[in-house]
This record gives sequence, structure tokens and C-alpha cells, in this order.
Amino acid sequence: MRRREFINLLGGMVAAWPLAARAQQPAKPVIGWMSTRSADDSMHVLDNFRQGLSEQGYVDGQNVSIEFRWAQGNYDRLRGLAAELVHRPVAVLAAIGGQQSARAAKAATSSIPIVFSLGEDPVEEGLVSSLSRPGGNITGATFLTSLLGAKRLGLLRDLVPGAELVALLVNPNTPQGQKQTKDVEAAARALGQRLLVLDGGSDEAIERSSAALAAQQVTALLVGADPFFDTRRDRLIALAAQHKLPAIYQFREYALAGGLMSYGASIIDMYRQVGLYVGRVLKGEKPADLPVIQVSKFELVINLKTAKRLGIKIPDNVMSLADEVVE
Repeated sequence: MRRREFINLLGGMVAAWPLAARAQQPAKPVIGWMSTRSADDSMHVLDNFRQGLSEQGYVDGQNVSIEFRWAQGNYDRLRGLAAELVHRPVAVLAAIGGQQSARAAKAATSSIPIVFSLGEDPVEEGLVSSLSRPGGNITGATFLTSLLGAKRLGLLRDLVPGAELVALLVNPNTPQGQKQTKDVEAAARALGQRLLVLDGGSDEAIERSSAALAAQQVTALLVGADPFFDTRRDRLIALAAQHKLPAIYQFREYALAGGLMSYGASIIDMYRQVGLYVGRVLKGEKPADLPVIQVSKFELVINLKTAKRLGIKIPDNVMSLADEVVE
């Protein structure tokens, strides 16, 4: 072979190498993210999910991508969103924001791995066989926020010992909302506390309940745990401010946004844990072998600016319990 022909041949081979290398590189895995919540009220915690992913070596936009679907509090959309992601198809489904999302994901696929986050007992909900050995293609994290209604009522009474009538705003359209109502009603009876249960299951119901707060002369408000409420967070904080009511909510984000007080599991820690599990699944671990994480970090957050605006002095015994104070 002549020298010029050899150089031309070699040059052609070198030019082809990048194309061949690119052809051999595996495509980036896609994470399907489906949430009962909305993008607007979740951006601040998505960073924690991405942090968990990065701890497993995955960086969104570099070696993995995320495809988002948001139900925006409309639970009827979840089955369709799950079907879209399964059809995509994705490498793993992150089913975020309660058992409604986890159920829709589980109904959509028995083969694609699923990592959930929810505030209920996943065994009781029929999602997994046990916490230690979930079985099937699903695992995740639970933080039992929907079971803390009685504790929140106690904290609200400590904050406002003379509250004559406490209102519980709850979503009655879900089994979790119905259970919360029974739990808080039982706690109120034990404490001798008058309780008014109000429907918050839709925007129209919230408006009707707002009118009832004034008509019934409610003196304190307990907002139940529900992803639907998270998508209406600012509206519910404004509602309490409108009626000058001391109120307690489920997540720290409510207190940071102007709510008086929140008590519940650390949603930041939960999102990070879900990110860690999604990363482990992408590495090849099976959901059936990953125990359900029980998030055990609970936090009481008090907003002193809101307390001052309401003319409320936080009792020393309540302040001593606070994990964070917004000044």
C-alpha cells in the first residue's frame, strides 16, 4: 500500500472512531417522576431528591434524565400519567406524594421498578408485603404524616389553651382523610375539646369552609395532611390569616411560607431518601430487596412573625419543643 493511501485510510478510520464510540455508549436512563403535587410547590424539595441521586453517582442532565408528570392535586389524573411514563418507557418510576401516586404506579406496571413516598403505612395500604421485605417491584419511604393529627391537635391546644372551638380542615374524599377525621375526633373527645370538621376536598369546598370559620366562631385551625392541600398551601395560609386564626399544618414549608406552626416528618429528608433509592435501583438493586425506609426525623417549626401579627405569645413549653423558629 502506498504511503498516501495508507494516510488517507488511517484518517478515515480516526474520523469514524467518535461515531462508533457514540454508537456503543448506552443511552442515559430516564427516571419517570409522577407526583400528586404541582411543580410550583415542589421545586424547593426537588434539590433534595437530586442530592440523593448524586450520592449514588447520578446527575440529572449528565448521566441520567428525569421526565416529570404533575397531577396538581387532581388524583384522577394519576393513572393516565403513570401509563404515559410506562409507555415511554422509563428505567424507574418515582411515585411521589402519597398512596394515590403509589397505587397508580403499581397498577400501571409489574416490571418497571417503583420507588414511592407516602405518609401512610404501605403494608396497611396493600402496597408491599412487609416493610423489611417489600416484594414485587415496589419499595420507598414512608413518614406517617397522616397519622399525626392527634399530636397536632395537642400542640395547637398547648399554643392556645383557651381555644373553645377548633376546626379540622380535611379532605373527606380519601380513606386517609376519613381516618384522620376519626383519629382527631377521638383525641378531641379525650381532651374535652369541641371540634368542627370542615370539608377541604375541593376549591369550592374550601371556600364554603372559609365562610363556616367565621359563622361558627372558630378559634383555632388544624389543617389535615393531604397532597391536595400542599398544592393549595398559600391559599390555606391566607385563609388562616384572613380569619386571624392560629393554625397548624403538616410540613415545615407551611411555616416558612407564613403559616403559624407546623409539625411533621422532614419532607427534605424524605425526598433525599427517595433519590438514594432510585439511584440504587438504577445500579441494579431490586426493590423487593430494599426495605421500606421509615423517615423518623420529625420537626416542629414556629413562625414568630406570624405569631406577632396574630397577637399570640408562644408559651415557653411550646417554644422549648421547637426545632426551628422563623423570626
